[in-house]
Amino acid sequence: MNFGGTIRPNNKAVAIFLISVATLYLIYTWTSSTSAAKEYSAAAEKVSIGEILCAAIAAAEAGGREVKAVREKGTELNEKSKGKTKEGVKDVLTDGDIRSHQVMFRTLTGAFPHVKVISEEHDESNILVESAKFEKKCPALEQISKLEWAPNDSITIWIDPLDATKEYTENLLDYVTTMVCIAVKGEPVLGVIHKPFEKKTYWAWVGQGMAEELLEISKAPEAENDSFIISLSHTGDAVENRIKSKFPNANVEKAGGAGYKSLQIASRHSGAYVHMTHIKKWDVCAGHAILKALGGRVTTMKNEPIKYGANDPVLIKNGLLASLHNGDFYSKLFTE
Repeated sequence: MNFGGTIRPNNKAVAIFLISVATLYLIYTWTSSTSAAKEYSAAAEKVSIGEILCAAIAAAEAGGREVKAVREKGTELNEKSKGKTKEGVKDVLTDGDIRSHQVMFRTLTGAFPHVKVISEEHDESNILVESAKFEKKCPALEQISKLEWAPNDSITIWIDPLDATKEYTENLLDYVTTMVCIAVKGEPVLGVIHKPFEKKTYWAWVGQGMAEELLEISKAPEAENDSFIISLSHTGDAVENRIKSKFPNANVEKAGGAGYKSLQIASRHSGAYVHMTHIKKWDVCAGHAILKALGGRVTTMKNEPIKYGANDPVLIKNGLLASLHNGDFYSKLFTE
């Protein structure tokens, strides 16, 4: 037996093999480039901000119904601890948070699959809540002066499925809100704050229009400069002491929920909303957009602008200072 012979390759087989490899490579690169092109096209495709407004209102109100239903069942809220805040306050999660998150998140991501949606909560349970239906030409658009469009990749939607969860567990329901904010290129342009236990929805689109409910509450007389609203649980004493070092006779209201406090500024009950410690952007984006639409001002306590882009940090480290009028006055007051 001859084991030392040579193997003669079949030239035709080699050619077929090489052609097959080349064909597979071309198919792979074409598929990859086509997929990338589709992704780029989807990101660059423009979406109606008016349509997002309609979806945002529907989502906030649907989330509110879930929050209200869980609280009014009279059963356990199934509270879970998410840890503690920097100030040592227990950060809790309830069925109300989860159910509201699911309906709000699914409504917005289902309607706008190529827009980045950031929520405070995540789908961590098997509770199934269907997305809410909404009209693309909802009644809110009757208040809008001009419709606008923006590329998908320039838009970030921030949602807070249940603001003031701690107060929610304590049955302090006036403070509870559900919120949606739309930012374009990092700028807050549209905010929705829904109060589920009052069945009221406040929304504003910067430069375009706002809800009649918001127009109504903003007609009140201007708040006194020495009236402030601060957190009920986040180092309130330290904030109050700092305020009273500037205004010994200041009127300081302590309240839960960033959404509630933003509306108190919008309705001129307080001159400034002061928060000296860390705060998350889903807590303040909707209120920021509403106050901006009313001519107000929202910055950090160090007078820094706040950006809400998809790649911007979630945490605002230098606190929050919000006012409807006299923004320069308050800024100088707290940066001295």
